Amino acid sequence: MKSVVIAGLGLIGGSFALALRKAGYQGEITGVSSPHTVSKAVELSIVNRGVSIEEARGADLIFLAQPIRQIIETLPLLEGSQALITDAGSTKREICTAASHLPHFIGGHPMAGKEVRGVENSDADLFRNRPWLLTSEPPVWFHELIESIGGKIILTTPDEHDRLVAMSSHMPQLVSCAIAKVTESVRHVGGPGLESMTRLSRSSYDIWRDILDTNRDQAVEALDQLIREATHLKEVLEANDPEVKTYFRSN
Repeated sequence: MKSVVIAGLGLIGGSFALALRKAGYQGEITGVSSPHTVSKAVELSIVNRGVSIEEARGADLIFLAQPIRQIIETLPLLEGSQALITDAGSTKREICTAASHLPHFIGGHPMAGKEVRGVENSDADLFRNRPWLLTSEPPVWFHELIESIGGKIILTTPDEHDRLVAMSSHMPQLVSCAIAKVTESVRHVGGPGLESMTRLSRSSYDIWRDILDTNRDQAVEALDQLIREATHLKEVLEANDPEVKTYFRSN
């Protein structure tokens, strides 16, 4: 592999570039993003230079780390590319449908991130020991590449991916937002527990809008499951039922 293009030089895209360098990749890494972001990424030695999406078609690997809707808009522009194309989108059904005409596309989703955004927050160790979901079996070289930067590959389908992440990521995000809203007036007396539970609520809605738009049904189902469980917990608490202790992990 001699050339990598990263479309979307934010936290994930920038971290992917730094992780590749830390793992020993010596080839060229270029970026597709706004002129300001590309300039910052070059200044921080995250990419070598900026390119257009048309130039990106000639790379060996194209990594789409844009917001979901932008990934979907970019995919038709890559038609005819012989590159392995993968993405980091947080939902997979709509993206994989949009990519169905691309013979070398593998839907991907590294389960890593922070509540802060921007290429300046890039972290070479962001993917270390984190699940990396893929929607089809990758070539050996790409499998080894992901492992070299610390990712733990899990194969799934687009449908199953969206169900899994609704439970493991989207529902916790929404719950954190709800807790932050309910506790807004008492936050000044909150301890580290409240801080931990509301940390995710600081994530940007600009990113979450596309996620919830493309996985609303599964996010609602995940919330329904939580509501059913919370209702049962409320009932056993009201009844002073000893079952309440089963909700504490130490038991």
